[in-house]
Amino acid sequence: MIPREILKKIRQIELRTNRLVTETLGGQYHSVFKGQGMNFEEVREYQPGDEVRAIDWNVTARMNHPFVKKFVEERELTLILLVDVSGSGLFGSGEQSKRELAAEIGSVLAFSAIRNNDKVGLILFTDEIEKFIPPRKGRRHVLRVIREILFFEPKRRGTDLNVALQFLDRVTPHRAIAIVLSDFLVSGNGAEGGGVLNVNAFAHSSRAVLRQANRRHDVVAVQIADRYEYELPPIGRLVLEDAETGEVVEVNTREMGRRAAFAQQQAAAQEELERLFRSVGVDAIRLRTDQPYSASLGKFFVVREKRRSRG
Repeated sequence: MIPREILKKIRQIELRTNRLVTETLGGQYHSVFKGQGMNFEEVREYQPGDEVRAIDWNVTARMNHPFVKKFVEERELTLILLVDVSGSGLFGSGEQSKRELAAEIGSVLAFSAIRNNDKVGLILFTDEIEKFIPPRKGRRHVLRVIREILFFEPKRRGTDLNVALQFLDRVTPHRAIAIVLSDFLVSGNGAEGGGVLNVNAFAHSSRAVLRQANRRHDVVAVQIADRYEYELPPIGRLVLEDAETGEVVEVNTREMGRRAAFAQQQAAAQEELERLFRSVGVDAIRLRTDQPYSASLGKFFVVREKRRSRG
């Protein structure tokens, strides 16, 4: 039996995100992700304006008259949410943790998908696959997906995106929309120890796998971030623990030079991460726990739709 507190939390997310889906993002989802696959429907006579590439030369030769193949958009898509449930996702400097924001974004996308009669699946990962829920339709299924994102307790604390993408390829034989919800934080030797955007390590290990996954699927990176991962608050000495490695460092955040160096390092790493996504053709958006996400998500959908329509 699911505890009442958990049901209440899931219901609150459903109410918040359903309104957004109904009023704004539901229709945008269809426009942004349509056309992932095309199904053959029929052969018909060539008409002025038809593309030459669509001519069926075998039928044309038999009938001694040009005929074209007609395709229709694949009506049913599959949305797979790949959610990073490593230790760093529990951080949040305000009212909402990164994992809670990931659950809301996942809810928006999942309800948009079932509104368009698409299936929704879930892969929870750390540095191993923690849980897989095969794609299905329906509200009850989406509520289960939200519950798992919010309350699943992983066995591990690290992060390995490659593991998730390679698993996606094994369990998803057909082209799917693959939404990666992660902070993309990789522990490394940054200005303040672990928990930084160690893009060099990430790029070295994941560039090829990301590129390959995006050839087979439509991969979208949704970066879930917190403001204090990019700027240190001027509140004095802090003892910080890396949620994934357990490394502990002490930082005096009253030192302006240290704060500036940290902010500069993280800004440069963020730019490098965005360049990495562009280099492999993966669309990406960054959402923060201290900022409303609806406008940013809506703008991302609009920009992506315009780019797709231009071909």
